[in-house]
Amino acid sequence: MAVDTAGRLAPPPRTAFFNDPVIRGYFYQALLVLIVGGLVYWLGANAIANLTAQGKSLGFDFLRNTAGFDIAYTLIPYSRTSTYLDVFFVGLLNTLLVSLISIVLATLLGFFLGIARLSPNWLVAKVAAIYVEFTRNIPLLLQLFIWYFAVLKVMPAVKQSYSLGDMVFINQRGVFIPSPVPDDKFVWVVVALVIAVLASIAVRIWAKTRLEATGQRFPVFLTVLAIVIALPALTWLVTGANLALDVPKLTGFNFRGGIDLPPELLALIFGLTIYTATFIGEIVRSGIEAVSRGQSEAAQSLGLREGDRLRLVVIPQAMRVIIPPLTSEYLSLTKNSSLGAAIAFPELVSIFSGTALNQAGRAIEIVGMTMAVYLTFSLIVSLIMNIYNARVALVER
Repeated sequence: MAVDTAGRLAPPPRTAFFNDPVIRGYFYQALLVLIVGGLVYWLGANAIANLTAQGKSLGFDFLRNTAGFDIAYTLIPYSRTSTYLDVFFVGLLNTLLVSLISIVLATLLGFFLGIARLSPNWLVAKVAAIYVEFTRNIPLLLQLFIWYFAVLKVMPAVKQSYSLGDMVFINQRGVFIPSPVPDDKFVWVVVALVIAVLASIAVRIWAKTRLEATGQRFPVFLTVLAIVIALPALTWLVTGANLALDVPKLTGFNFRGGIDLPPELLALIFGLTIYTATFIGEIVRSGIEAVSRGQSEAAQSLGLREGDRLRLVVIPQAMRVIIPPLTSEYLSLTKNSSLGAAIAFPELVSIFSGTALNQAGRAIEIVGMTMAVYLTFSLIVSLIMNIYNARVALVER
């Protein structure tokens, strides 16, 4: 640094105002905000001007109007006299139902495929590799068509349904399964089951801590199984609760009673699960391979069995690599559920951004609400996965 005549350190030269990187950064950010804000304002003003010229206005009053059309599959009460707001909630719940079920099934199948691809068994590894390469290179829309038109819609007619123990019936109209009908006392069995699950988690944590501290194993699986079965069963006997089954019965030209799983729902779940699981499987495989082989060898030298090495050593370290791309797959699966419109499943895009938009003519409001739903779901999934990712991340000393 420069020294003045008195032998003191001279202050650094002053930087020009606009050459200061901090000030320049703030300037560019403010400029970007102004440009985006101006663009949004221009688009909004242009839309309002065009709507005014057509004698229309923006607003959500139409949500209280009668929809006037039926929906084949709903989770909440709905009829032709229901409103467009009811249509929105029906589509929202159907989308969430398909997305959540498919995420769980795709995760389980994907982890199985990822581990199978690294199996020392040549046949298992090759079968898993062929499955992954074949399935992920077929477009999802085509797979949905295959499941819907080539598998489920070619099932026998209603009166020639396949029967499984006279309780489950499969035909071209879907799968009909018994529905549980609990009495008022059955709530205590549910409470006992929740307590049993919490106790099982506590036992597993205690057993893991004990194993790390002393090296002594505890029969976690048998203990957890006993708790989960014994406590609800004992509660069931003590309270005298009753759980009846409403078995589907053929009445006229269709089955009545039970739970109806239409082919559109099953085809969408099958397609999303099988397609997304192939990508999750590759993510799991790459995450496991990212863990140093020395970790597994060190665990083996400590006497851990192969399953314990994978569960206690390899997978926990692989999760820091698996979680970020796994989050992207969850988001993609949720957005891909909109392909259900191609096979007539009444999800959000099909009945709200499709049928309701065509009847109400409120494109801006309906498309905006649909975009907000997918954005909100994506942000919630990202938040949950980021929290979990922060927990499994390696902490430096």
